[in-house]
Amino acid sequence: MRPIILAAAIAAILAPAACSKKEAPAPETGPGAELPQDGMTHVSAEGNFAENLQLALIEAEPGETIVMPEGTFEFTTGLSLDVDGVTLAGAGQGKTILDFAGQTGAGEGLLVTADDVVLTDFGIRDTKGDGIKSKDSDRITYQYLTVEWSGEPDETNGAYGIYPVESTDVLVQNCTVRGASDAGIYVGQSQNIIVRDSVAEYNVAGIEIENSSYADVYGNIARHNAGGILVFDLPDLPVMGGHSTRVYDNDIVENNTKNFAPVGNIVAGVPSGTGLIVMANSDVYVSGNRFKDNRSVHVMLTAYTEPFTDENYNPLLNDITIAGNTYEGGLDDPQGMLTPIAAALGGQLPAIMTDGVTRWDGGEDQTVNLVINEAPEVGFINIGLGEYPINPANMRPSMDRPASTPVAERDPVVLPQDKS
Repeated sequence: MRPIILAAAIAAILAPAACSKKEAPAPETGPGAELPQDGMTHVSAEGNFAENLQLALIEAEPGETIVMPEGTFEFTTGLSLDVDGVTLAGAGQGKTILDFAGQTGAGEGLLVTADDVVLTDFGIRDTKGDGIKSKDSDRITYQYLTVEWSGEPDETNGAYGIYPVESTDVLVQNCTVRGASDAGIYVGQSQNIIVRDSVAEYNVAGIEIENSSYADVYGNIARHNAGGILVFDLPDLPVMGGHSTRVYDNDIVENNTKNFAPVGNIVAGVPSGTGLIVMANSDVYVSGNRFKDNRSVHVMLTAYTEPFTDENYNPLLNDITIAGNTYEGGLDDPQGMLTPIAAALGGQLPAIMTDGVTRWDGGEDQTVNLVINEAPEVGFINIGLGEYPINPANMRPSMDRPASTPVAERDPVVLPQDKS
């Protein structure tokens, strides 16, 4: 994502705007402690554990549970699972650790291409590529997992920690991801999604919902990322038109880590210090979150900014509701593309900002329904760009909240594998 505003254009903005963190969830005993004894295979730690585990995954039968012992086990190649109905379980997030520091390829640690899979109670560390990826895996469950990269955040870390794509009925719960050079928890081109009770920290993006529909993101902690939570829709992908995401009851705090994404990555443009970004999406409901100490801006609402040729893609926002959140601290050290905007506002941004784009490349204005239903003291600015590509002469900045039509909050997502 390139800068949404040119520094020269910001001079048009003249007036400044006025404008409980909870701890990480206590570790819970995962379902591995109560796994059924029928259809259970215990992977031996004797000999070559990596070979033993991959063989068990290859020979698994539908409905089987593969149990890994406690310990730290080294891998030089990635693992794969393509059998439906398999549960892969360890002894606990901090007890069974699959260490890929010696991985020779650039692939993921574990690739799943099967339905009705449960991944539970283990950790994956230092993969060269993504931590755990699942593709075309319906009714998949990620739970009680830790995926992390050692050391300081680095662009050579794998892009994604937990990475389900092109799937229906995705459940991510009680997971922790650290150090991903793109997104810690990423769900893309999927539908019917729950991401809850998880911690995403020290990633470029903590949690990202991209080109997906019907997602509930709640009860999470997104902290110490460059950007806390992202809801994006991008062009030129098999699935587009992301919509119907609810982001609620999350702690989105201190997302001030330097952006360490590789150059050219779409998230390389996310300003450090951003709590939430909604880009080119529709029917997004953001409520009951606790925004605290994000140094750039708590909420950014923006159209897609790059050139595109896909005639089926809509780069604009529509029906975005921001309501009943709390905002505290931050906003005093805006980074990246936001620096010149803040300079024009006296050095600090309001809690919520939008680019004000309502048309693309000379086209006609479209409805962009932004419902900003926050307390009067919560600061807001509409930069008033009007359209992309940018013409600074057309910019009309305003501190007034836009006229809008209320949007009813949709019903919660219900997943067939969710027994809670």
